[in-house]
Amino acid sequence: MAWSKWLITALLALSAGGCIPSYKLNGSAIDYTVYKTISIENFPIRAALVYAPLQPMFENALVDYVERNTRLQTSVGNSKADLQLEGEITGYSLSPVSVGADAYASQTRLTITVRVRYIDNRVDGKDIDQNFSAYRNFDANEMLTDVQDQLCNEITQELVELIFNATLGNW
Repeated sequence: MAWSKWLITALLALSAGGCIPSYKLNGSAIDYTVYKTISIENFPIRAALVYAPLQPMFENALVDYVERNTRLQTSVGNSKADLQLEGEITGYSLSPVSVGADAYASQTRLTITVRVRYIDNRVDGKDIDQNFSAYRNFDANEMLTDVQDQLCNEITQELVELIFNATLGNW
């Protein structure tokens, strides 16, 4: 009896093997017969607090990610491109989190917000105008200048993935 249950289970598992769905989590959902080019504009810093290296860091990461994950030809300032990504860095802020027993913050949160406008010049109704935000916490005993580059890189990568998924990834 146990032998027959095992055989039925094995046969069911083998027959279901052809029905396994496949997902590509970092790819794009672009119809390359329609879309050939994308223009990625500068993202100036419009935040009250400014960290100058953030703008080129973000712009380079965005262009690199699009080029690695799509077959679109990228350019800057091409209003005739099939797709356009533009916007600005609207927030760069520090806030205390995790207040300790001594009533002082034990951690500080660095938050970066980016406003993105995605314009589809081929298909009406696919444009997006949205804010994206990401943060990292760091020990309040550390100086921001000591961890700023690493935190900005991590936050930038997260923001780029969020933006890609919401626009070109078609999530």
